[in-house]
Amino acid sequence: MVLKENYVLSPEVVTCPDYLLQLARNCPPVKTAIVGTGARVVLESVRASVDAGIIHPVLIGEPDVLAQISDEISFDISDHEIVSTPDEKAMGEAGAALARANEVDMVMKGHIHTDNFMRPLISRRTGPRSRRRLSHVFHMSVPGSNRVLMITDGAVNVAPDVKARISIIQNAVELSHALGNDRPKVALLAASEEISPAMPETVNCQEITKRCADLEMVADVYGPLAFDNIVSVEAAQFKGISNVVAGVADIVVVPTIEAGNALFKMMVYFMGACAAGIVLGAEVPILLTSRADPAAARLASAALGAVVAGNLTE
Repeated sequence: MVLKENYVLSPEVVTCPDYLLQLARNCPPVKTAIVGTGARVVLESVRASVDAGIIHPVLIGEPDVLAQISDEISFDISDHEIVSTPDEKAMGEAGAALARANEVDMVMKGHIHTDNFMRPLISRRTGPRSRRRLSHVFHMSVPGSNRVLMITDGAVNVAPDVKARISIIQNAVELSHALGNDRPKVALLAASEEISPAMPETVNCQEITKRCADLEMVADVYGPLAFDNIVSVEAAQFKGISNVVAGVADIVVVPTIEAGNALFKMMVYFMGACAAGIVLGAEVPILLTSRADPAAARLASAALGAVVAGNLTE
């Protein structure tokens, strides 16, 4: 048997979920700083977001490169504000400055390295920081399924302790509320559902479960749960787990950035999932896309951010 080079990868074409676009269209277009416009896929996603009525872009980058790419894809940018910057460092600083000065209501990563994009945004001196902890959520939608799974935190917090993870949960729960889920089910990922001091993460999950219950959070939070018990009712029933979260979680809280990053990428590459990424906890939504993201995933991130921005202004 001859195997194709990418035989394990999903053949599905990534598409932005319709429900997310509809929610975004119910909000006014959001003035959005697009940081790093020197790539075709970035401008294609900006054009799609503009056409969908989701954003009013402020384009940050090198004007000559921006003009060349916009001509190549027949995207008329004459009505959009352009901020001329000579390099990535200046691009990141310009995006953060616009957000801090309340001149934009959302910031989106374009063709720029993550450190140059995020460093000025997370700085309390230059960025739109609030008193809240910053955390990242991947909003995952899979072709052929009407379920949404959120993964947090696979991009910002490296190895959050119990206190930090409670803040991360609060951010994700508020996002879920904004998307219309009044009481999301939050699963705390571990390698086993059995609590054992030999596996410290299971003990941490037990403590987080108790603390969230004490806080009377408007969500059902439970763990530890292994991944099969998070997504499969049958697996949870077979193991005798009767908690309301088991098998039907809306949000998966991972113990480390590596776990979250691997989980989201497996869903993208093996299942054809559309991953919308957003950083929460700042004064404005921060859309942390990957330079490898297709235009559909970037459109989904813009839609997700528009919903959050709409709720922040209410």
